Amino acid sequence: MNVHEHQAKEVLASYGLPVPPGIAAFSVEEAKAAAVKLGGSMWVVKSQIHAGGRGKGKFKELPPEAKG
Repeated sequence: MNVHEHQAKEVLASYGLPVPPGIAAFSVEEAKAAAVKLGGSMWVVKSQIHAGGRGKGKFKELPPEAKG
């Protein structure tokens, strides 16, 4: 099953389980709005892709041997 963390958190929350606050953002503008909505002075941004395991993602701007 391929689900992103934000999708899994939605499922868990729908069953009443406690999950840490977070907002999925798909653009810079959405990330800025999420930071304002969450409040505080520091945030964590996580990139989530389905790529077959940890360290398998790649950045198109970096050389092929660069770890994602």
